Amino acid sequence: MIEGEFRNPAGCAIAAMINTSGNRFSGEDIIKSIAVMHDRSNGLGGGFAGYGIYPEYKDYYAFHIFYEDNISKRACEEYIETYYDVVNLSKIPTRQIKEITDAPLIWRYFVTPLKTKLDAAQLDEKEYIMRSVFHINTQIKGAYIFSSGKNMGVFKAVGFPEDVGRFYRLEDYEGYSFTAHGRYPTNTPGWWGGAHPFSLLDLSVVHNGEISSYDANRRAMEMYGYKCTLLTDTEVITYIIDYLTRRKHLSLEEVASVIAAPFWETINRKSEKEKERLTYLRNVFASQLITGPFSIIVGFDNGLMALNDRLKLRSMVMAEKGDMKYIASEESAIRRICPDAENVYYPKGGEAVIIKVDNKEVQ
Repeated sequence: MIEGEFRNPAGCAIAAMINTSGNRFSGEDIIKSIAVMHDRSNGLGGGFAGYGIYPEYKDYYAFHIFYEDNISKRACEEYIETYYDVVNLSKIPTRQIKEITDAPLIWRYFVTPLKTKLDAAQLDEKEYIMRSVFHINTQIKGAYIFSSGKNMGVFKAVGFPEDVGRFYRLEDYEGYSFTAHGRYPTNTPGWWGGAHPFSLLDLSVVHNGEISSYDANRRAMEMYGYKCTLLTDTEVITYIIDYLTRRKHLSLEEVASVIAAPFWETINRKSEKEKERLTYLRNVFASQLITGPFSIIVGFDNGLMALNDRLKLRSMVMAEKGDMKYIASEESAIRRICPDAENVYYPKGGEAVIIKVDNKEVQ
C-alpha cells in the first residue's frame, strides 16, 4: 500500500533524553533522534519540550502563546497585565522554512502573579496559574496558551518534528532534559494547538497510542475544573497526571498504578499490603484509569517518567551512557545520537520508569 492510504494504528513517535547530573546540553540531538522515526509521522504535528532552558528567568512562569491575530493578542495581553507582573515579553524566535506554513503569532511572556490578585483569589500559586490558562484558552477567542511552566517550554507546530525543531531554532536552547513527538493523528485533525507535547504548569506529555477511555476520563476531569478544549486524548492524560500529583499528592509510582492499573487477577497475587494499596488506588481513582494502547513520556521539573499500557501495545525502549538516559519508540532513534549506548531495556507493560536529576528537588 502507498503511505497515507491506510490507517496506521501504531503511528506516532516519541523520544526523550535527560542528563541526570543536571548538565545542560543543546536541543540539536533531540531533533536528530526524532528525525530517525520520520515515517512514524505524517506531517500533521510535531513538537518538543525542554527543561532548564530559561535559567535567567527560572523563578517566573513562561507563557508560550499562539495568537490568531493582533485582536486576540491585545485582548490576552490586557488580561495578563491585569493579573500578572510581566518581566519580559517577546516573539518566540523562529526561522522561515518552506516546510512550516500558516504559522500563528507566537509570543512568550515571563510572568509572576500579582500578589494582590493572588491574595484576593485565595488560591495557591499553581492553581491560580492553571485557572488563568483555562480562562484564556476558553474565553479569549484566538488565544491559546500551550506552555505555562517555570524554566521549561513547549515548542510545537503542524509539520514533521525535525522541521518543527528547525523552525523554532531548538539548537539554540540548552536544557537538562528534552522530549519530542512526531504525530500521526488518527481521530483528530492536525492543527498547531493539537500537536504534542501537551503541557500544564511544569508537566508535559508526549503520547503514542489511542485512549479508548477518553470520554469517561474527560467527563471526570471536567468535574474537577479542567477544560478539555482540544478533543484529543493526550490533553486529558496531562490533566489526569496534574490532578493526581498536584492536587491529590500521589507519587509518580502511584500515578502509574492508577492510570495503568494492574488487572484484578494480578492484584490478587500480590502480598496483602501491596494488594490493599493497589485496590485502594483502583477504587478511589477509577475514573482516572486509562484504557487502550499507549506509551507516554511525562516531563516534569525534576526528570522524566516513561510508561506503557498494561499490555504493552506500543513500543518503547530505553538506554543510557554515563549521565545520559534515553527513551524512544525505536532503538535506532537512540543509536543515531549515541551509537555506543548501554543497558538497552524495554519496559514491561504498566511498569513506570522514573528518572530524576541528582540533587535537584521537585518543585
